[in-house]
Amino acid sequence: MSAPDTPAVTPANPLFAPSPLDFQLPAFAEISLEHCREALLAGMAEQRVEVAAIVGSPEPATFENTVVALERSGRLLARAERVFHNLTPSVSTPRLREIEREIAPLSAAHSDALHLDPALFARIDAVHAARHDAGLDEESVRLVERYHLDFVLAGAQLDEAGRARLTELNQELSALSTQFGQNVQQAMDAAAVHVTDRAQLDGLGEEEVAAAATAAADRGLEGWVLPLLLPTRQPLLAKLRDRALRRRVHEASVTRASAGEHDNGPVAVRIARLRAERARLLGFGTHADLVLADSTARTTEAVDAMLASMVPASMANAEAEAEVLAEAAARDGVELAAWDWAFYAEQVRAERYAVDTAALRSWFELDRVLVDGVFHAAGLLYGFTFTPRPDLEGYHPDVRVWEVSDADGAPLGLYLGDFFAREGKRGGAWMNSFVTQSRLLGTRPVVVNNLNVARPPEGQPALLTLDEVDTLFHEFGHALHGLSSSVTYPRFAGTSVPRDFVEFPSQVNEMWAMWPDVLGNYARHVETGEPLPPSAVEAIEAARLWGEGFATLEYLAATLLDQAWHRIAPETEVGDPAAFERRALEAAGVASDLVPPRYRTTYFQHVFAGGYSAGYYSYIWSEVLDADTVEWFKENGGLRRENGDAFRQRLLAVGGSVDPLAAFRAVRGRDADPAPLLRRRGLAA
Repeated sequence: MSAPDTPAVTPANPLFAPSPLDFQLPAFAEISLEHCREALLAGMAEQRVEVAAIVGSPEPATFENTVVALERSGRLLARAERVFHNLTPSVSTPRLREIEREIAPLSAAHSDALHLDPALFARIDAVHAARHDAGLDEESVRLVERYHLDFVLAGAQLDEAGRARLTELNQELSALSTQFGQNVQQAMDAAAVHVTDRAQLDGLGEEEVAAAATAAADRGLEGWVLPLLLPTRQPLLAKLRDRALRRRVHEASVTRASAGEHDNGPVAVRIARLRAERARLLGFGTHADLVLADSTARTTEAVDAMLASMVPASMANAEAEAEVLAEAAARDGVELAAWDWAFYAEQVRAERYAVDTAALRSWFELDRVLVDGVFHAAGLLYGFTFTPRPDLEGYHPDVRVWEVSDADGAPLGLYLGDFFAREGKRGGAWMNSFVTQSRLLGTRPVVVNNLNVARPPEGQPALLTLDEVDTLFHEFGHALHGLSSSVTYPRFAGTSVPRDFVEFPSQVNEMWAMWPDVLGNYARHVETGEPLPPSAVEAIEAARLWGEGFATLEYLAATLLDQAWHRIAPETEVGDPAAFERRALEAAGVASDLVPPRYRTTYFQHVFAGGYSAGYYSYIWSEVLDADTVEWFKENGGLRRENGDAFRQRLLAVGGSVDPLAAFRAVRGRDADPAPLLRRRGLAA
């Protein structure tokens, strides 16, 4: 690995050294985009120098001088990447997107220069061969094995021609994935629905109307703007009484990035074909086979079997729901269409179960849910406390910072919350890390949660839907995974686990949203302070299975679409991406005009611009573990410190340092039973 000519980062750059702020929180107020660019370029150059020194060592390869040295390398690059890659989905600007397009292929080339260096792999291979005779502890042995597998799957065993072609593929794929993500973000902003007649907003609460007015004002428009969220289903469709506006919102959602300057159809096709070529080059039949080689599922056959087992019951449940909704729509003289589903589903929910989800929002004020719900549950389970740190700045005025302490008062890390939607922010919800925990590096975690809650007008409370409450608990489950990390090597910190395991702890954390001790602490009326009535809680629980047909089918459709795109051969002629999508859904038995996939191809950011390619099945694969673990908590008394400590120590804390299914068995005492999931989703009695 040769060292490039790129100059070193200047000491004046705030990313030059670890931040002097508490827990090494980046000094956002001092960091510019140009600082990020300079540090990214210099960081790649610096790491190549460090790796060249490892390769050039005259000493025989050992765990310390090769694998640990690699773990220590690239610190400048890691700091810069964690800042920049957290900014790209959160505060996108034209200049940021320009830098992202510049850096993406360079970053891919840098990764290839490391993973495809024959001399470096020879040293890793030598350490790997001697790992059981070197007196290493279990975490160190696993680190050697993970590095070896990483390099093999990245192409380290290819010949020179193969390495050259792989480098070309990776650089083009990096640029295309960046383009796909930027297209989604810009297409979403462009597709926001502009309303000029207040009467069309009938059905929305006053605070939602005010939020739409704020969104319009932020864009310099008169009237109201309804921004889109990332999934196909838009929550406002459950409330809007104006059918024409419902159709506008739905069609804006399903046609995003499918035409014009932000058309992602050709981009998706090219990505899928290049991934297929790369998989074949690496000795795999398809990209899905390549991805599953480093997963808990292991094979495409295992994934196919699980998904196929759920399709018939899911389709039957959705069709049964559709019959009920069609009857409700007929009373209004309406023939049920996709844009009507949520509206009439909400009516049926209210009629059958006396649940008015719109009215429930008054009991779910954001700060109360966060502090008295999410933080409260973490305190009861793990002994964590959260102290506001207004003296520490985030990367945007919306961001707030809390210091997290352990049960004994010892400092644990920082938690950042960025909860409001805004122009330039990606849709959806996610967790990221600015600093990961490592005993080797002496670092403690700094994590961030992002949501896209509609910003209320100045001085008014932010009210959440029931779905948004679940999402906040879910994303905080990822944050807990990062905050609880207790490993030596940064390679294993927090959420550094297989893709089809990473959702498991976050899905477990969702259970506390409706747990009586937690719900009773945060679900208070925003004006009166009255607790959520027991009758409402009972109705919510009774209504849990209503809508599961739709929810499971839309998810399975997206998952099977992901698999279809990533099972094609390099020479496959796709033609029209929309036609390919339609054929794939029909072949899988999940095509429905009334229930579109949770994500359609052109805005399926998870798989074309994220880390979930051929891995979107991970949510339901993880949910098997989650549902069974919920049973374990209930069997052992629920929200108790003893249970929290066991879950934290045996699973959250170990990150990727042990086999993930072994960590699950350490908690549950056996392999997972799928029955609790099937019951939860109404797929079994």
